[in-house]
Amino acid sequence: MSLAEGTRPRHIPDRLSGRMGHALRSWELLLLLVGVAIFVANSLLSPYFLSPWNLSDATFNFTEKAMIAFAVAMLIIAGEIDLSVAAIIALASTLMGLALQHGAGTPVLVGVGLLTGLLCGLVNGTLVTRLGLPSIVATIGTMSLYRGISYIVLGDEAFNGYPASFALFGQGYAWWVISWELVIFAVLAVAFGVLLHRTNFGRQVYVIGNNDTAAAFSGVRVQRVKMILFLLTGLMSGVAAVCLTSRLGSTRPSIAQGWELEIVTMVVLGGVSILGGSGSILGVVLAALVMGMVTFGLGLLNVPGIVMSVFIGALLIGVIAIPRLIRLARTGRAA
Repeated sequence: MSLAEGTRPRHIPDRLSGRMGHALRSWELLLLLVGVAIFVANSLLSPYFLSPWNLSDATFNFTEKAMIAFAVAMLIIAGEIDLSVAAIIALASTLMGLALQHGAGTPVLVGVGLLTGLLCGLVNGTLVTRLGLPSIVATIGTMSLYRGISYIVLGDEAFNGYPASFALFGQGYAWWVISWELVIFAVLAVAFGVLLHRTNFGRQVYVIGNNDTAAAFSGVRVQRVKMILFLLTGLMSGVAAVCLTSRLGSTRPSIAQGWELEIVTMVVLGGVSILGGSGSILGVVLAALVMGMVTFGLGLLNVPGIVMSVFIGALLIGVIAIPRLIRLARTGRAA
């Protein structure tokens, strides 16, 4: 997402007003520079940061969340939102644990996780597209529902004893320090990038986000597109549930608690407008890398988890408020 015309700083020469100027003013370039700065700062503040295995461990701070963020980004671009994604992870993990207790093997466990995500996405999509409920209200309700079911089933207990073959998804490595989770993240980033930016479906998502009424009059099947987006979001939550459960090796009802805030922050930090209609998958990828390095760097410095939560909350407020402040300042200058 690029800064609007007219906000270009005066010290940038006019000769940059073409394609190069557009690149230099892009939100993605700013995120890239911030990421480089954080990488350098982390390497200077902690002698352990540049270890290849530590860098590999750092990817676990964002890969599972980013898998969901790709789908949530498209949903927000279309003018909707899903706040139940973390609760879907909890429910999918719980049902995988129940399947495990009945002797299910790895293929069945993976199928249960993915199918649970799809069904939860179907419920969310039905509430929004068929019953006309606001997505923020509907998914807050299902967030409590899905998480509540997990607590009813498990209480204070946990499911353990997942088979060794199931650990491949969250603990296995494709090559050297390259984990399978990172490979899945990269594949999904390319797939969602192509879907959003290179297909007619992606163009419809942008049109709906800018004006769903005009999109409907233009022949776009608005409710069908939104239903597909909710299904995709549920499916990606199921994928994340498989990876996270595999990595932890256990299931608790509190799994992925608070992830919805971090995922929305990741999406908005990536340049996706919370009002819909604009954003890119590249921005979400860069935001995931930035947030992953920040949280991992703070962890290496033994910063308490509550401080990280404060940082995430402040970051979300900042990335939403700053563009509005810029617009107000520009309006004031014009007046």
